[in-house]
Amino acid sequence: QVQLVESGGGEVRAGGSLRLSCAVSGTVISIRPMNWYRQAPGMQRELVATITSGGTTKYVDSVKGRFTISRDDAKSTVHLQMNNLKPEDTAVYYCGRGTPTDLWGQGTQVTVSS
Repeated sequence: QVQLVESGGGEVRAGGSLRLSCAVSGTVISIRPMNWYRQAPGMQRELVATITSGGTTKYVDSVKGRFTISRDDAKSTVHLQMNNLKPEDTAVYYCGRGTPTDLWGQGTQVTVSS
């Protein structure tokens, strides 16, 4: 059974940092792009960051320079380092496999207070 499990969410003050992790089991991720999405209350799910199998990264404009996506294929994990967090980053963050994304984790809550 293929599973994606996110961790590392929490509550921080504006300007703080969090590091999200996505542990993948039941499959090899090395050949697939991996993504981080987020969904704020009342909003549509938004693609935040993508990393290809070759390590190329892409970010939504609102997080460029603050967030960094990385992957460790040997450990089947994907990370999202989030620095200088803002209240508008508050959302549930999801890990997603592939483009188009065909598998999701359950999400981890990130809350940024001002």
